[in-house]
Amino acid sequence: MNDLLKLRGSLSSQQNIILTIIGVIILLGLWSLLAHVKSEVRVTQIDRENLKIEDRMYYDNDSILFDNEIALTQKTDTELLKYGLKKKRVYAVLPSPLSVLKSFKELHTQDFLIVNSLQSVKLNLLGYVVAIGISIPLGFALGLIPLFRGLFSRIFDSFRFIPLTAVTGIFVVWLGLGNEMKVSFLAFGIIVYLVPVVVQRIDEVKDVYLKTVFTLGATDWQTIKSVYFPAVISKLSDDIRVLTAISWTYITIAEMLNRSGGIGELIWIARRQSRIDKAFAVLIVIVLIGIVQDRIFLWMDRTFFSYKYMERNTHK
Repeated sequence: MNDLLKLRGSLSSQQNIILTIIGVIILLGLWSLLAHVKSEVRVTQIDRENLKIEDRMYYDNDSILFDNEIALTQKTDTELLKYGLKKKRVYAVLPSPLSVLKSFKELHTQDFLIVNSLQSVKLNLLGYVVAIGISIPLGFALGLIPLFRGLFSRIFDSFRFIPLTAVTGIFVVWLGLGNEMKVSFLAFGIIVYLVPVVVQRIDEVKDVYLKTVFTLGATDWQTIKSVYFPAVISKLSDDIRVLTAISWTYITIAEMLNRSGGIGELIWIARRQSRIDKAFAVLIVIVLIGIVQDRIFLWMDRTFFSYKYMERNTHK
């Protein structure tokens, strides 16, 4: 127990798994409790054709349907059944975990969850390819050449303060409502953050490496290829992993602009239908996709930049 509470202590793989499971159970328990507290018991009608003949007479002739709903909830299920009514717990504010789980079936059969999710993943990846392809050369130009840094570095730094939701209309005017607009919007949202990070990573390259290649007589291009590029890209991979989570915000915003598929459209439909359970289910799907993406990025990082993790283990 002392090790678990130690400042910056480490956990074994088994402890990580056990604590993660316990954390999930605690979260689901708190979620269920809060959903139950925020729920309401309401009275709804039963299909008249499903009532017995004798009960149908009560349903047709009695005025109980016009009573106050709060008073109706105090009656027993048997009394309500005679009038074609039944009690139902409604989770209007926060859905229960069970209702969210049940909504996955409807999302799969009626809303084509898998197809829409794959479409959003495709747009996400395309946006990243475009953003990385622009950010790295642009960031190197700003970070290495004083002329370009003086002209444009502060301008790019200021772009980070632009609320991206406010420029969606501009992208629609320029590119319409198709996938080209969505990919461009996502790429722009990543570029404004990634370019200053590339410049920062260039500034963090240690002088000892630069002095070494200078002593060996390396040209500027050789210095970029053998020192700057490996050092920057190895650190930039961590920054790209962080931006993966932010990119899903931009994806959903872009896909809500028109009904052409994607996870953003599913959230829009759930909101229009007042189906908060489906909205939560879609959010869970985004979280799961994000976790998978993060694991893939981590695997690629460990594969291509394994020396980083060797250094971290050495420091431990």
